[in-house]
Order: sequence, then C-alpha cells, then structure tokens
Amino acid sequence: MAGETKQRTAHDRAGLSDGLRGFREVQRLAYECAETVAAQLRPGVTEREAARMQRDWLRERGVRDWFHLPFAWFGDRTAFANFKIPLQFFPTGRKLEPGMPFILDMAPVYRGYAADIGYSGSLGLHPVQDRLMSDLRPHRELILEQVRERRSLREIYENVERLMTRQGYANRHRAYPFGVIAHKIDRVAERRWSPTAFGFGTQSLRGLVSDALHGHREGWSPLWSPYHFSDHPPQPGLWAVEPHLGFRGTGAKFEEILVVTDSRDPEESAFWLDDDLPHVRRWAEEKAA
Repeated sequence: MAGETKQRTAHDRAGLSDGLRGFREVQRLAYECAETVAAQLRPGVTEREAARMQRDWLRERGVRDWFHLPFAWFGDRTAFANFKIPLQFFPTGRKLEPGMPFILDMAPVYRGYAADIGYSGSLGLHPVQDRLMSDLRPHRELILEQVRERRSLREIYENVERLMTRQGYANRHRAYPFGVIAHKIDRVAERRWSPTAFGFGTQSLRGLVSDALHGHREGWSPLWSPYHFSDHPPQPGLWAVEPHLGFRGTGAKFEEILVVTDSRDPEESAFWLDDDLPHVRRWAEEKAA
C-alpha cells in the first residue's frame, strides 16, 4: 500500500501531538483487548459473556469510563440480521459455535481519551468473513482519499455504499441509529467512575449532544450519515469510522480513528491515526503473500 506507506513515513517524521498519542494509546489498548478476548472465545460462550470479558479486561487496566460499553455479535447477528430497534444491538444469550463469525466492539475512555473500535473474527475458518475482511481494504483507501478531497460526508457515504454494491455486499452500517458510518469523538473529563445510560457513557453522550447543537448552528453534524444533515465537508477533529459489510447472514467491519485537520497539505489534511492495527497488518500480509 504505497499511499499508506507514504502517509506513515510523513507522520513518523512529523510526530504526533500529545493529544493524538493519547487517542492512539487507548485505541491500541482496545484492539489489544479485542485480540486477547477473541483468542479466549470457545464454543458455548455467549455474547453477554464475551462483552463482560472485554469490560473486565479493560477495567483491570484502568478504564473507568466509556463512550459505550462493549458489544459482541455472533453468527447472523454480525450482519445485524432483522435488527429493527436499538435494543437488538445489545449482547444476548446467543452462544458461539464452531465456524461461527463474531464481531467485538468497544469504546473505552482512558485517561480522558476515547476510542471506538470494531474487531471481526471467527471461531475457526470462515471463508465468507475472510473475503469480507479482505474486501474492506479499498473502503479504507476510498474514505481517506475522498476526505482529503473535501467531498461532503454524505457524498463519501454514498460512494462507499456504491463500492459495497459493486462488490456484491449489503451496507450494514445502514442499520445503525441514523445509518451512521462514523461519529466524532473527543476528550472527556477524567473521573474515577462515570455512569452509563442505555449502554453509553453519560459524559461522552453529553459531549456528542453538545457537538450536535454547536454543529447545527454552524451547519455541520458530528454524525456521518446518508442524510441531509451530513451534506457538508469533513469537520476537523477525530472520527471513529466503521464501514460494515454484510453478505447472506455474515458481517464484517473495522472501526478506527480518522484524523481530519484544516491543513492545506493533502497528507496532513486527513490521516488514519494508526496503521499498526490488526486489519491493516492483515492486508499487508495478504499483499506480501
């Protein structure tokens, strides 16, 4: 991936600000949690148990607040099959079986920095999900390219959906509330403990609502959706981006932080916060094979 290699070199040279290093640290912590929990999953583990494993692992390492509590989806729930209401996103008693795909999703806040990540895997081989994961690579490239071109969020969303359709897949992030493919994240005040409401950290929710009100007055939204309120160029800040593919009851996605700035330098105007992530390493290995 020549473009990503060039990007990585540029940012290694320029260095990251203390703030960005904080966000990268919590994002890496969340992915380490996902890989650790994924390696411990066994037949018979339920979604609720997998979500609790993520929560316990992160709490043992100092996480006391959340953008949202951990989720786990097994089998056809990875493609949000028949999801109609928000309550269906919460972990259930669905048990993991051999050969079944899964997605782990968590959004911890650590030392005031937030991340929101998604990790796709399977208990044993699952060729369909493997193909979905490979086919997510051009979506990551497309999103970065078009954000740098300062196309509207709504247009980028539509172009991502067109790419999914050409690949033969369904857009499953359409099933999320407001159909979002991404949302802004920011720092939150550090506290020893923060309450949650409907699975979301109250501090982070207040921040998102504040952004929504502020953005409404200025003509932008912290939600990246297919609707008119996202018909504006990317707003500088950090965005948790999660393209989600579905095919016949199997889903796969990644979720990671995209940094958007007001720089006139295309490479500095937008970049993925970290290229040392499981799905990016996977694609590099596929290319090298």
